[in-house]
Amino acid sequence: MKDHQPPEDLLAYLAGEWSVERTLLDRATGTRGTFTGVVRYTRNPDGGLDYREDGTMHWPTHTGPAFREYVLKPGADRRTLDVFFPDGRPFHVMSFSGLATDKHWCDPDDYHVRYSWQGPDSFSFTWDVHGPAKDLLLESHLERAQ
Repeated sequence: MKDHQPPEDLLAYLAGEWSVERTLLDRATGTRGTFTGVVRYTRNPDGGLDYREDGTMHWPTHTGPAFREYVLKPGADRRTLDVFFPDGRPFHVMSFSGLATDKHWCDPDDYHVRYSWQGPDSFSFTWDVHGPAKDLLLESHLERAQ
């Protein structure tokens, strides 16, 4: 992997522990919040990665522990991973190649994600959520744990 190009093997790149800082904005109300924690990408027996995020959320209706889990499976090539909810439902495709964007419809709202590779030890992703129930912007920055 060259330092100025996204990784050719996304699974190998992600494996391990990352710190995460996230800003949350509810554009409908102007409410702002944050999430700070750790993301662990752990290899699983199916040849993919288990994603576990643990940290502290600061939001007007909740300040305290929060977590999230996903399952990542090898995608169309080594530069992509298919992301699934823990119950097996498909979520989206993760990639730093091309436009590095995908979307997910969660009735009644549209979720659009954009991934941005920033170097061998950092990347970001942004969720832009629009619909009748939500109008959110969630921006996450990850740094590889040392």
